[in-house]
Amino acid sequence: MTLADTLVAVWQQALVEGKSTVDLEGKIYSVGLTRAKKLRTVRFDYADYQLDGIEQNPATTSQWAALARKGKRVMQFSCQNRYVANVCEGHLTRYPAWNALRLPE
Repeated sequence: MTLADTLVAVWQQALVEGKSTVDLEGKIYSVGLTRAKKLRTVRFDYADYQLDGIEQNPATTSQWAALARKGKRVMQFSCQNRYVANVCEGHLTRYPAWNALRLPE
């Protein structure tokens, strides 16, 4: 499974299916909630990388938050404390940090 496929799978299981765990090729990762906003989060591994996914906070001013306010399901992904991508309604958008960190396709 590619990293892109993995991010979409995490989004699908955590936000669309509402699961409390994410299964990635037999490895199980817990889906948690942030304390203040109750946004879903998941920390998972891909190859030698540790990534974090967090549900988009609809109360912010970003374009992604505007989509979340309209009911779109958006999850942001970070690696090494840098946002590298998001998945919105199953569509992956890579950020410049993806290439800067030399993440695999």
